Amino acid sequence: MAERGRPRAFDRSIALRRAMEVFWEHGYEGASMSDLTAAMGINSPSLYAAFSSKEALFLEAIELYGRTDGGHTERALREEPTARAAIETMLRDNAAAYTVEDKPHGCMVVLAGGTYTPRNTGVRDFLAEKRRKATDDIHARLRRGVAEGDLPARTDTAALAAFYTTVLYGLSIQARDGAALDELTQSIDCAMAAWPANER
Repeated sequence: MAERGRPRAFDRSIALRRAMEVFWEHGYEGASMSDLTAAMGINSPSLYAAFSSKEALFLEAIELYGRTDGGHTERALREEPTARAAIETMLRDNAAAYTVEDKPHGCMVVLAGGTYTPRNTGVRDFLAEKRRKATDDIHARLRRGVAEGDLPARTDTAALAAFYTTVLYGLSIQARDGAALDELTQSIDCAMAAWPANER
């Protein structure tokens, strides 16, 4: 016989989206349970019943961010035809996303775990792994660029990946500090001017 129970009185996907926005704005430590439950429109028991813990809710919110507002890097690296186009599109699309007026500024993966305590090492490690994965993806796209002739064979792709990752994350911090899109665009223009010349 099927187990009966009272159905949830809220839409889980909407509640998760609202939680994501709270974490994005305030960070993991800065987002209180009262902030989360108020935004999600539920009480604490319902939150725990649906998501099991604050940390589990946060990890799920990060995954949602990666599929939605935070998906620009993956799309640019996958879809653009050359390594240079992929990196430039990655930077410009993210800069535009970081400065949208009605959303928190900057990247959630970069900014949401800025404060660590012994209680949230799992969150710290999870976010660090996400950032390492982004660097690895950029590095892989640059190596493909060398193989396809977009970049000189002598290119230090690891160093170049580290450089453009640093630019990307710096744009996020600038945006959170109030930099406008045109300011971020100037930084991107300078970063792209450092692109290795293919002398063939």
